[in-house]
Amino acid sequence: MKEFALLFRQPSFDRSKMAPEQIEATAKKWAEWSEGIAVQGKISAPGNKLVPQGKVLRSGGVITDGPFVEIREMLGGFVIVKVENEEEAITLAHGCPVLENGGSVEIRPVNRN
Repeated sequence: MKEFALLFRQPSFDRSKMAPEQIEATAKKWAEWSEGIAVQGKISAPGNKLVPQGKVLRSGGVITDGPFVEIREMLGGFVIVKVENEEEAITLAHGCPVLENGGSVEIRPVNRN
């Protein structure tokens, strides 16, 4: 078995402008998608949602606030799946709700060595 990180990227948006029903419907889609992967025994590390604020450390020890407002796309979260090959990881990513809102799923091999 191999592990792949599925990184969820989404267009920057203001969640506070979403209607409560829309937030609830989106959360339900995410839960159904992730539970579908979990029941197959393919979750290696549970997914995590990332908050929009953070810090960026650059070479030379410079620390800035980030991610930045001018960024069009932000990393919203991730999950690590355990699958036979990259094609299977891509297949799992196809159902990700982030794709419905113009987002993307980055699929990257995980090397635990």
